[in-house]
Amino acid sequence: MKNTASIDDLLAIMARLRDPKQGCPWDLKQSFRTILPYTLEEAYEVAEAIEQDDMGELCDELGDLLLQVVYHAQMASEQESFGFSDVVLGICDKMLRRHPHVFGGADFTDEHQVNANWEQEKAAERERKGTTKSGSLLDGVAQALPALVRAEKLQRRASRVGFDWDGVEGVIDKVREELSECEQTVGVQADPTEQLHELGDLLFACVNLARHMDVDAEQALRAANHRFERRFTVVETGLREQGKEPGRDTRDEMERLWEIAKAEE
Repeated sequence: MKNTASIDDLLAIMARLRDPKQGCPWDLKQSFRTILPYTLEEAYEVAEAIEQDDMGELCDELGDLLLQVVYHAQMASEQESFGFSDVVLGICDKMLRRHPHVFGGADFTDEHQVNANWEQEKAAERERKGTTKSGSLLDGVAQALPALVRAEKLQRRASRVGFDWDGVEGVIDKVREELSECEQTVGVQADPTEQLHELGDLLFACVNLARHMDVDAEQALRAANHRFERRFTVVETGLREQGKEPGRDTRDEMERLWEIAKAEE
């Protein structure tokens, strides 16, 4: 195996894997839909490597993610829809259009003007593609996005036309209001649909709060998940050292170990 490789090498490997006569049976069975879960998984594994600040793992995961791009492009090429070179050409053209202050004659003086131009160009692209369905400002926010990410994007779109809170204080009040309404749905006679709606409103308000605090809601929740995992692992280890197992009868000890884990962090 040579020590250096180019994108052409990867394209050749992918073409061979999909070769009808000499390819891999598993790869030949795949389609855009069957590969999609792997594409999403690889993107999240890239995110995890970044959050762990593991450059070696990030290099490896970026390779896995690149393979997904090549995989989809190969299947599209087999259908004569487009090829990898079309993907590269498309993104190059897009970057040139969206950065006229770098590659053109535009003179933007601050980040706000850059962002405004970026959004205007994206809107123009949607118009050219015909993906603007109803003429709504919210058109084009992908349904398949994680819910927290999509909520933030919808809120940012509405914010462009002034449909937003003036400051974080109003958002905090809204979170309290939604929490109160959510509490009112708790009980033996609770309506499951109402609970679903009120909890959704609370989560949406929390995303709004994160946006006004300039915090990425998805990243914040992922970080909270990691903290929970680390602390609960400490709890389990502490119990095992005492010859105990997690359970209702060790609840008090789990709470004590949890506080120790928090203090150590």
